Amino acid sequence: MQRKDGGGKRERPDDRAVYVISVAAELAGVHPQTLRMYERKGLLQPKRSAGNSRRYSERDIQRLRMIQELTQQQGINLAGARIIIDMEAQLERMRTEVMRMRREVARQRSQMSPMTIVPLRNVRAPWDGGA
Repeated sequence: MQRKDGGGKRERPDDRAVYVISVAAELAGVHPQTLRMYERKGLLQPKRSAGNSRRYSERDIQRLRMIQELTQQQGINLAGARIIIDMEAQLERMRTEVMRMRREVARQRSQMSPMTIVPLRNVRAPWDGGA
């Protein structure tokens, strides 16, 4: 189920920022200080509560796990991990846009009336010497 936030945008369930930093760190298998470092380096942008404490969503936890996978198992540095994550986000936005465009093309096609082919007799093409 989706709900709206104060800005009018739809918030997906996995975007709800519900985890405090200690819980998020435990779920991702990292130290809370690592989360702070990732935030300073721009790899993560947790939401903030009214009291300015960090709140992490399920999507943030998934991102943390991906960062860990890239850096620990794949041997990629944090700068490379950021590039990969940004490219994956861009790819996802592009996929969403392609799907939106496909739906629009299908909608437009469904509104078109069928075309009727009318034969033209005694018409010469300009390259045949006629007009």
